[in-house]
Amino acid sequence: MMKEHALDGKTIILRLELDTRQAHFGSAATAIERAGGDIIAIDVIQTGREKTVRDLTVKIAETGMIAKVSDALRRLPGVRLVNVSDRTFLLHLGGKIVVQPKVPIQNRDDLSRVYTPEVARVCEAIREDESKAYSLTIKRNTVAVVSDGSAVLGLGNIGPYAAMPVMEGKAMLFKQFADVDAFPICLHTQDTDAIVATVKAIAPAFGGINLEDIASPRCFEVERRLREELDIPVFHDDQHGTAVVLYAGLLNALKLTGRAIEDARIVVCGIGAAGTACTKMLLAGGARHVIGVDKEGILTADKTYSHPMWQWYAEHTNPQRLSGGLADALQGADVFIGLSAGGILTRDHIRAMAPDPIVFAMANPEPEIRPELAEDLVAVFATGRSDYPNQINNVLCFPGIFRGALDCRASEINEAMKLAAAEAIASVVGDDELSPMYIIPSVFNQHVVEEVRRRVALAAWQSGVARRKPRE
Repeated sequence: MMKEHALDGKTIILRLELDTRQAHFGSAATAIERAGGDIIAIDVIQTGREKTVRDLTVKIAETGMIAKVSDALRRLPGVRLVNVSDRTFLLHLGGKIVVQPKVPIQNRDDLSRVYTPEVARVCEAIREDESKAYSLTIKRNTVAVVSDGSAVLGLGNIGPYAAMPVMEGKAMLFKQFADVDAFPICLHTQDTDAIVATVKAIAPAFGGINLEDIASPRCFEVERRLREELDIPVFHDDQHGTAVVLYAGLLNALKLTGRAIEDARIVVCGIGAAGTACTKMLLAGGARHVIGVDKEGILTADKTYSHPMWQWYAEHTNPQRLSGGLADALQGADVFIGLSAGGILTRDHIRAMAPDPIVFAMANPEPEIRPELAEDLVAVFATGRSDYPNQINNVLCFPGIFRGALDCRASEINEAMKLAAAEAIASVVGDDELSPMYIIPSVFNQHVVEEVRRRVALAAWQSGVARRKPRE
């Protein structure tokens, strides 16, 4: 429920408490209609001699009308606006996920086998051989979605409580797309040591760890240490999920424009967690001409940076040691990859690029440049938004990657597995389907997860991190 929030639709539900000694329902209805609302349903929730509570379903022409309707009701004596809700808030009531038993407990015999005393035999078997936890517990199919709430979507550092709806949604996507049982875990700490210690302590219950919405640069150290200290996959989706899907889209964009990744001049704008991971994937895929741009301009090995990731970046990119700003970096560039801020890319920037440029403007919610402002200048355009073609969406990646890693009981998710995932996503778009408006498959394409799962498991086996041979 909410008081004053932007709505996702044009239907709202108002809960009103009326003091029948001072107000009548008709006065409330009139106030709503005068404020521009249209009552389409009325539900009596509670009634008594002195008070009545009703839910009113009201249509509004635009989301901004919520304030007008609320204010009109608050001015009425004897009327209390308890809350305002919409379909999104109603969907979140009580949370979005549940835990259900796989088998019903119907009698004493069932109870004795799932719990005491028979469960003791299973415990003893695992104590003798801990690897049996994969076959005899939920570990084989569970992923912890872990966040400290410090970098949630475009909201920033909103803390663990406010981060929970996002992590619940992530768990839903795991289940919906790959039948992976994921559980949201939001930690009430933003201390690196505490995060690492907590995740290590809960790891026995899980087959993998998905780190989510942890701010840079803390996310780098958290992931690095957990990868070193755990024997299960640890994957920071904001970094690597974005990198995998971006690389998949770029493979098809390069194919469409007749370019080879080894020869393409690529500019990455925004060198944070995602920008760094995307660049590492580009380099692993064979890119040789990558230039990074951030607040201090082009990152170059001729300078020393206090940010350790910028220092790494400068030492591994920009082989020509160019300097300057974004405009300088884009001169003659084939590809622009934006992971920065809305509105920073101009038409003049694009005109300075090579003919038929590729632009991935992925800042959210506002891209570096809107497609309608650039469509006549570019060969291929992609964003992170669902309301434009070619959405670079992490949902294409993480369900299949974890499904493959769990199926082969991988000890980590390595570069070979990420490259395999990107190639799998790209391959789902056939040559006969490939076009400037379709370089990346839909998140609802049923072939994506299976192809990613298959190739990731195979790559894990071939790179020596699988503990169980994939059925392929």
